[in-house]
Order: sequence, then C-alpha cells, then structure tokens
Amino acid sequence: MDWDDAYSHMPYIPDAEGILARWEDEAAAYRTRREADGQAALGVAYGPSERMAYDVFLPDGTARGLAVFIHGGYWVKFDRGMFSHFAEGLRRNGFAVMLPSYDLCPAVTIAQITMQVATAITRAAAHWAGPIVIAGHSAGGHLAARMCSPGLLPDEVAARMAHVMPISPVSDLRPLLRTSMNDDFRLDEAMAEAESPALLRPGAMPVTVWVGGGERPSFLDQARWLAEAWGAAHVVAAGRNHFDVLDPLLDPESVMVQRLLTQS
Repeated sequence: MDWDDAYSHMPYIPDAEGILARWEDEAAAYRTRREADGQAALGVAYGPSERMAYDVFLPDGTARGLAVFIHGGYWVKFDRGMFSHFAEGLRRNGFAVMLPSYDLCPAVTIAQITMQVATAITRAAAHWAGPIVIAGHSAGGHLAARMCSPGLLPDEVAARMAHVMPISPVSDLRPLLRTSMNDDFRLDEAMAEAESPALLRPGAMPVTVWVGGGERPSFLDQARWLAEAWGAAHVVAAGRNHFDVLDPLLDPESVMVQRLLTQS
C-alpha cells in the first residue's frame, strides 16, 4: 500500500489549488467586513510565539456562547487566516466564533499543538460566557476530538462544552507512521497512540463525527473508527470531498451548523 497516496488529498480534488486560493481571498474579505462592522478581534495572543494567536468574530448583540473552529493542514501548514469566512454560519446564530492558529511541526510536536489549542480555548472561554461548541477540520478534527479528553481542559471549561464536531478527522495517528510526513511529525508508536482520539476515552459531551462521502477511503475509515470507538453520531455527507465538506459552515441554516448547535 502507498501510504503517502492514501493520505493525500490534493491530487483527488478538482482545482484543489484554486479552492485554497479562493479561501484565502474570501477569508481576507470577510475579515475586512467584520472589522468594518466592529465585529472582529484579530490577532489576540494566547502564548509567546507569533502563531499562538486567535481571531474572534462577534455576532450581532450579546453572544449566546463561544464557538471554536480549528484549522487543518496536517499540523504542518495553513493558519487561521485561510478559514475566517467559515465562521459566518455560527456567528449568524449568535455565537462569538474563535479561530486559533498554532505552531507547526517539525518546530513542535503534535502533542504540543494539542496543548496550545487547549490553552487558546481556555483563554477565550474566560472572555465569552455560555456554552462552548468546537469544530475542527482534518488535523483540526483531530485537535477538536482531543479536546474531549478528560483533564485536558480545565473542569470549568469542559463543563461548558455543549457539542464537538470533528470534521474529516485524523483519529488514529498510527497509519501516519508509514508516511513520509512523519519526517515532520517525528512520531513513534507510543506517541501516535497517545495522540489518537480513537484510542482514548472521551468525556461526556455530545460528539458528531462528520465526513464527506467523496473523501479518500483512508478518511472515511478514520471518521468511522472514531465514531465507533466513541459511540458517537456519524454523518457521511454524500458527494462532499475533503474541501467542500466545509461549505455548510457558511450557511447559518445548514444541517451541519444546526447539528453542532443542537445541544447548546
């Protein structure tokens, strides 16, 4: 089996590079609009490195809670600035929406990234009352799922978690040991197991695992493994690939957004 191919997306998504370029443009335009309306707090530091910062997009009126979106990129690329516009569906439902960036491999380990994201959520939770919902995509789906581990977030923050939605997550990191990407991850078997949500015990918060029906078999497996291990709800979105699986986050009335807010 070609493990690098099994975990590769770009060759299998039509106009993949064009989609990423459009995301950057749409995200930049979105930040400009929200800043002009006084509904953005950008570059809020939560740690000492340049990438340890988050953006928050504010709803009309008082926020009813805090929503978090964690970006992907196999823990080695991208940042929050490419995904700003995906806050809109949740923002329109009255939530303050926080998007964190984090340091990347190989400068840090995946375990360190997990702790950075937990710190970002904890810091934001101190400023925004109400329920907390968390979504993350791909590697961000892994990080969203990791937030369900008991003891990772302070008890008072974990108690507010109303729903977690790992979208196209990496839930078992052990197959990545066989990929060339592990040159950056620097995982061994024990480290991969310790960071694999499908092998860990979750807390009691509701979880929905979401994946595109048109994704690579490896990611359909990864989503299924997590849903089965946790007894979580499992949605396979027909026809969606690894990129357009996020499109429903743009729509405040979409099934994805409303499902994420069901318990909040």
